[in-house]
Amino acid sequence: MELKERLDKIKQKVESDSFYNQQSLGGELNFHIFDYNPEDELIIRNYIKDFIKSYSYANSKIKPVEFDLFEMIIEILSNKKVGNSNILDMSFVVEEDEGTDELFDSLNPILSPNAFVELIKQRTGDCNLVLLTGVGKAYPLVRSHTILNNLHSVLDKIPVIMFYPGRYDQKDLKLFNNGNSFAGLKDDNYYRAFKLVES
Repeated sequence: MELKERLDKIKQKVESDSFYNQQSLGGELNFHIFDYNPEDELIIRNYIKDFIKSYSYANSKIKPVEFDLFEMIIEILSNKKVGNSNILDMSFVVEEDEGTDELFDSLNPILSPNAFVELIKQRTGDCNLVLLTGVGKAYPLVRSHTILNNLHSVLDKIPVIMFYPGRYDQKDLKLFNNGNSFAGLKDDNYYRAFKLVES
């Protein structure tokens, strides 16, 4: 199925009453993954902007909110200070002096899944559809499956759609898999999300 056709089906899905009815999912989490070829990243970003704008009118039944994981990394590191400096600024110095591996090790405790989950919980407000984006930009500082694994504790009633640059077969997440020459990076196993639209 062509990407445009798959994208057109997203609105059909989210506008159906059954999309918000967890009983129709057999009690499973209302988490969905829309996987796509990483080469189509800019198309997806533009689509998401248009998607959110299309529901921005008063009294819209659907109220989406986007959380870009990479933008959240920037915010978390900018807001965390040591003395007069924020962690984001210090990160450049650490990487230059001690290398990328040392930087990642030092950022792991700060960029815990809970830091992201708390921000999402605080900012979901009266929105009834959460869109997770920026997965490829955030890798490897943030792994998508760890966010999903921790998010269910705070968003057990609100549908979540993760836009994933790679392949998801309802078992394995393969980041940056382009369906052709590159098999992707094994992100991890994740069984609890539905594939939003088949490829």
